Amino acid sequence: MVSQAAPLIAIVAGEASGDNLGAALIAAVRERVPNARFIGVPGPRMREAGCEALASSEELAVMGLVEILRHLPRLFSLRRRLLREFRERGVDIFIGIDAPEFNLGMARRLKGDGIRTVQYVSPQVWAWRQGRVHEIGAACDRILCLLPFEPAFYEQHGIAARFVGHPLADQFPLQSDRAAARRALGLPETGEIVAVLPGSRVGEVTRLASPFAGAAAWLAARRPGVRFVAPMASTATRERFEAEWQRCAPQTPVTVVDGRSRDVLAAADVVLVASGTATLETLLTRRPMVVAYRLGAITAFLLQQFGLVKVRFFSQPNLLVGREIVPEFFQGRANPETLGRALLEWLAEPTRWANLEKEFEAVHLALRQDGAALAAEAVVELLP
Repeated sequence: MVSQAAPLIAIVAGEASGDNLGAALIAAVRERVPNARFIGVPGPRMREAGCEALASSEELAVMGLVEILRHLPRLFSLRRRLLREFRERGVDIFIGIDAPEFNLGMARRLKGDGIRTVQYVSPQVWAWRQGRVHEIGAACDRILCLLPFEPAFYEQHGIAARFVGHPLADQFPLQSDRAAARRALGLPETGEIVAVLPGSRVGEVTRLASPFAGAAAWLAARRPGVRFVAPMASTATRERFEAEWQRCAPQTPVTVVDGRSRDVLAAADVVLVASGTATLETLLTRRPMVVAYRLGAITAFLLQQFGLVKVRFFSQPNLLVGREIVPEFFQGRANPETLGRALLEWLAEPTRWANLEKEFEAVHLALRQDGAALAAEAVVELLP
């Protein structure tokens, strides 16, 4: 345990996954430095852990190359306000959790002021826009990686980065109880259930709710009795999702749940999921999945036209294993019939699940490194 004057740590987290990581990190840092104080841009879990909110993490939930443009004035104003506050309050360390477009600019300026900086969750620089790697290295004193192959990429460019494991792998049990999860949600213990997770941001839900609803209707017509359950990250995403579902699949019932995504995943037989952290959560729950990713049309065109993407896969399960073990569909391929067929294949061939579960277990064990503790140690090392 470190004994010192109460350090002030600034944390800026993007969306729900960053909020989960931040809450675990705050708890782990406080185990080592009980008097540590935290301010910044938290989500609800980080606020519960004791982080003073200067703004909400939902304000950073913007994705896409082109789509972000209309948000730039607001984001620049927020960044200026945070920089002023952090400097005036005399923070000792700045930690950016995900949201690299916002956080790396903050880190660069604060590091120039002599404040130690950490990027927790490496940007997917190994996947696209690889030229950013030196900017990241220059802006950050520490880069903490959640995926085991990431430090080697930085090492190729002469930049040190640490693999700390993924805290989600520590939080998820090695076995999930489907029957118990269904009871907790008030769902029948028998029958097929498809979990529908269209994303935690309104933009994601706007793009995916329609094809997901269409896929559910397509599947329900061919698989009578299948049930659909959709956990929603916020009131805004729920409203958008329900409106799109009613428009595209009014005859297909869906149970919408506020939060409780982990219970929903455990209750499911198969998962239809937006690319992102939710795919890792599905992997850790050992459930077969179909992954979809849709960007705005202009952003998708630019990525493809200029060859900015450097990897074969975009879903975390396929990236971690190094081959396609779950079906993934991008842009126009993420349509109702294609997604529905992929779901039906999982439901019709449950013998495929056993091999998938073995692959998922191996990944789970590799990521289970007590990640929050390792990340906290890396942060505490930087304290003055």
